Amino acid sequence: MPSPAKPFPTVAAPTLVGSVARGADETAGGDGYGEPPIDRAGSSAEKWEKYAGRDVLPFWVADMDLPTAPFVLAAVRERLRHPILGYTATPPAAMEAFLAWLADRYGWLVPEEAVVWLTGVVPGINLAAAVLADRGDDLVLPVPVYPPFFEVPTRSALRASESPLVRRGARWAMDFDDLRRRLSPATAGVLFCNPQNPTGRVYERGELEQLAALVVANDTVAISDEIHCPLVLDAHRRHIPLASLNDAIAARTISLFAPTKAYNFAGLGGAVAVIENAELRERFTAAAKGIASNVSPLAYAALTAAFADDGEFLAAQNRFLAANGAVLEQAVAGMEGIATTHVEGTFLAWLDVRALGFADPAASFEAHGLGLSDGAAFGAPGYLRFNFGCPRSLLERGIERLATLVARA
Repeated sequence: MPSPAKPFPTVAAPTLVGSVARGADETAGGDGYGEPPIDRAGSSAEKWEKYAGRDVLPFWVADMDLPTAPFVLAAVRERLRHPILGYTATPPAAMEAFLAWLADRYGWLVPEEAVVWLTGVVPGINLAAAVLADRGDDLVLPVPVYPPFFEVPTRSALRASESPLVRRGARWAMDFDDLRRRLSPATAGVLFCNPQNPTGRVYERGELEQLAALVVANDTVAISDEIHCPLVLDAHRRHIPLASLNDAIAARTISLFAPTKAYNFAGLGGAVAVIENAELRERFTAAAKGIASNVSPLAYAALTAAFADDGEFLAAQNRFLAANGAVLEQAVAGMEGIATTHVEGTFLAWLDVRALGFADPAASFEAHGLGLSDGAAFGAPGYLRFNFGCPRSLLERGIERLATLVARA
């Protein structure tokens, strides 16, 4: 890790008591997952390069400071034994692993012809929107949401129709009354993500059924970004792919998956679209020609290994991430002027810092040694996103700085 330019004054981290503290220790296995922190200096890691030469700890972009899954690295090394890295057709093993992954995890049986391999979820979202552009005028976006979503309508000559999520108690939810007003047969589509980025919600079946009913009733299409679906941290929640609910919504959904976040190889790229509607799929693949590049042989190797995972690595990592989230939530609960909600999925906490009164929260936090994602980019000024996918020692340093900042504010 880049060395800080100068020491930063800290206060003691909040003392952890009760089940949260015990669960954190047990999850870390006593030695701390990913400890000592991996030094990413010299790897041109965007996450760290952003603050090179500054005493700022980066908790912004959704890139974990935890090791890439070892079997993923092993698969890439094995592919490198072949002396040629040429254009690569989809390996049968990759297709088999993905279809088995959908069936085993979600009970969703998808025909092979419904699968389209891509270099990334974001290109897939843009291609999907381009396909829908002649179906209507508006692309409905539940917000706050992942910043690249806001650029999608403009690229496809669509209007963004933003439907604000609402906070109900300790959870964020879609406002179905608002969605009902926004959707019509002239709506091009609905673009949403589950698990939700940045709020960390894992939508329940009843919520997804309400959304599906609106999509079907208005004969529109859902673009469902499910990249974080392996990262369900709350033991009481379960990811449900929108298109797996019934045949009617399956025929009106473009689903996008990638294990790149969960197994930490985002820089390698690779994703999969599931489009059961043949007409939508043909238009999608036609739109991709000349725009979307081929998936690389190394990405195919990594994707195959991740989809074939038996779950032990992921289960252990998710337990660790859940404990990290609990540590951060408990710390924030003891601070005045800052609030958060429980993270059910992803490794991203959504902090409400409006009460601190900063004109530019992201810049103010950076000045105090914390690099977080600016909520304004997600459509929610006054909020910040905190990536807790990191070794516990790094998280504790971040919490110390957060406590210092809040005390000074």
